[in-house]
Amino acid sequence: MQIITSEQGATTATVALTGRLDIAGAEAVALPLATLAGAKQGLIVDMSGVSFIASIGLRHLVSAAKALSRRGGRLVLLNPNDLVTEVLTTSGLTDLLPIVKSEAEATTAVNGG
Repeated sequence: MQIITSEQGATTATVALTGRLDIAGAEAVALPLATLAGAKQGLIVDMSGVSFIASIGLRHLVSAAKALSRRGGRLVLLNPNDLVTEVLTTSGLTDLLPIVKSEAEATTAVNGG
C-alpha cells in the first residue's frame, strides 16, 4: 500500500492510497489515518488507486471518520472504483463514508457543504 499525504490548507488533508486495502495495506494506513483524523477537520481519502478493500480496511476508515465526526469534522472518499464502491454500499457505510467523484466536490463536502 502506497500512501501520499498532502495538506489542503491548515484544516484539511488529502491522503492518496494505492494498492490493496487488505490486512497488510490496512496496517500501513492505520497510523497515518489516525494521526490525520486527530489533527485535521477534513480528510479527503483518494481511493482511485485502491483495487481491493477488506473489512479491516473499512474498520480503519470508519475509525478515522468517527474521530473526525466527534470534533465536527468530516472524511470523504474520492473516486473509489466500482468494486470498492459496491463493498461500501453493501456494508451500509456511505452515510459515514460519503463517496464523491471530483476534488471540487470533495473539498465542498469536507468543508460542510
